[in-house]
Amino acid sequence: MRLSLRCSSIALLAMSALPLQATTLLVNAHIHTMDPARPEATALAWKDDGHLLAVGDTADLQKRYPDAAKVDAQGATVIPGLIDAHGHMLGLGMTHIQVDLVGASSKQEILDRLKAGAAKLPKGVWLIGRGWDQNRWAVKQFPSAADLDAAFPDRPVYLERVDGHAVWVNTAAMKHATKPLDGDWQPQGGRIVREGKKATGVLVDGAVGLVADAIPPLTHEQTREAYKAAFADAVAVGLTGVHDPGVSLDDFKVLQEMAASGEVPLRLYEMADGNHAALDWLCSQGGHWADAGGRLQMRTVKLYMDGALGSRGAALLTDYNDDHGNRGILVTSPDAYRSAVEKAYRCHVQVATHAIGDRGNRMVLDTYQSVLGDHADSDHRWRVEHAQILALDDIPRFAKLRLIASMQPTHATSDMPWAEQRLGAERLKGAYAWQRFIHEQVPLAFGSDFPVEQVNPMLGLYAAVTRQDLNGQPPGGWLPDQRVSRIQALAGFTRGAAFAAFMENEVGTLKPGMRADFVILDGDLMTVPPRQIADLKPLSTWVDGKAVYQADKAEAAH
Repeated sequence: MRLSLRCSSIALLAMSALPLQATTLLVNAHIHTMDPARPEATALAWKDDGHLLAVGDTADLQKRYPDAAKVDAQGATVIPGLIDAHGHMLGLGMTHIQVDLVGASSKQEILDRLKAGAAKLPKGVWLIGRGWDQNRWAVKQFPSAADLDAAFPDRPVYLERVDGHAVWVNTAAMKHATKPLDGDWQPQGGRIVREGKKATGVLVDGAVGLVADAIPPLTHEQTREAYKAAFADAVAVGLTGVHDPGVSLDDFKVLQEMAASGEVPLRLYEMADGNHAALDWLCSQGGHWADAGGRLQMRTVKLYMDGALGSRGAALLTDYNDDHGNRGILVTSPDAYRSAVEKAYRCHVQVATHAIGDRGNRMVLDTYQSVLGDHADSDHRWRVEHAQILALDDIPRFAKLRLIASMQPTHATSDMPWAEQRLGAERLKGAYAWQRFIHEQVPLAFGSDFPVEQVNPMLGLYAAVTRQDLNGQPPGGWLPDQRVSRIQALAGFTRGAAFAAFMENEVGTLKPGMRADFVILDGDLMTVPPRQIADLKPLSTWVDGKAVYQADKAEAAH
């Protein structure tokens, strides 16, 4: 039975009326602290500034702080605030204004959803959707503009694939392309899918911008509203922090405004979007900028090496098993990539690079090794985002170069129905290889890559522990030797993610001096049957000792 918090237990005294060192107590809880020195506790005490004063037993802390405001957890489980180490905040917010195509099992289902979405739009406005995946269809082939044209002969339609690395557009949208799409040329780092010399309507990786650049950009207010929606989604599933890979300078300025006005309820660790204006600005700040309130910072640049496995854009050392002659796409040329890494190194900026395929990962490792040189043992904490498919002898290089593997457990369970078709059985040994990284003592930071996957971290914890889908398939888990323990999974979303953001002395564990970021759950992550991990829900989410989400109030609002 799900526990519920009494409204009176959440109603805190007005903090401004208390003395500076007054505390608030969370009592009668079952706390998994993630602090090896004290793994479990029943009470937390924190100061007005949101820092923990004490972690211990309820009776003891009540005696030490008799005048503190109390929050009664009524026996509920408490864990450190969950941190998604790779999630796209603006993309998440935009799902509220786009047509959701996730899970569609046929082109007809997609058309039905699109027609419903188009009915709400003014004439001529672009119809934008996200989430199609041809691997879910009976015929697992890329679609074409012709599939959309009969229903939408005049309105431009732009549909992003579930992985964000390909788009499907209609003829009306292709007419807005910045260059003619027909012919025999290909853009740098991308592919225009053609039949003969005629574009079919699918654009992969570096070709996406040929049409995307024609879409009217979001206004300042639309950007703010999208971020607000994303914040609400994130805290409602227990996230107290997100590492946001790839933000433009204009969008970051919106976030700065929102942070300054107290509108950011969780901790955002932003990454500049490649070698562009945001990186130039970050370099001018000495490589690190943080707001005074501790909710927003930037010290990282997000770069791209290759594409995605689902759209056969991941760069492989040998041909795709199901597409001979294709070894994927280098989204960034090796020279341009090295130049960006060198620039970040000079500016003291952390580097995080998207790499999916074994060739893409090797090129990242080679470049990191070359640029870091004799300083590879420094505390640089450079990251590889996804680190999805690796040659086995490349995994130990992560430890030697002191890198962080930023990985997404639900990618494994989403990809498992078709990954072997793409790669063959032998290459799977280095795919989604969480335990191989742990064996080499490589720090793991777990995330979701939302909105590619769902924002709910409970799904990631479940996938990490079981390597099964929500129906419990396959029995025993896919490549089960790479499953992780519950404590290892929780560490990836807490301590590991905090370390990847240089924040291990602030968040990720519950101990004195740390920020009072925590989640009160309706069940115990460590003891519920494995399948129930995915169904756990926050009763409340706390940042700096204040509830930024409460389930009872949220449910009452609906």
